[in-house]
Amino acid sequence: QVSIAAASGGAGVERTGEQLYQAACIACHATGAAGAPKLGDNAAWGPRLKLGLSGLLKSVVMGKNAMPPKGGSDATEMELAHAIVYMANKSGGSLKEPAAK
Repeated sequence: QVSIAAASGGAGVERTGEQLYQAACIACHATGAAGAPKLGDNAAWGPRLKLGLSGLLKSVVMGKNAMPPKGGSDATEMELAHAIVYMANKSGGSLKEPAAK
């Protein structure tokens, strides 16, 4: 199991999807470690994209296979959603950024 604790963006500062990817997700999603779909691997991401943002977010929040909950980060759900959109859209998807709450 890989656990990465990304440094918080600071009080009230929300990280972008790319920032969270670089801080935490890259550890597995750049190399395919522990079966993670690699960034840019459209074939590996294809079936996952069918879940949509809400389905992917649920998987990330709960953890899936070797990925711990929240990918082992301290990210908020909104930051996780941005990271999912970033990775998915770099991998053949066309997810829309979530609306701010």
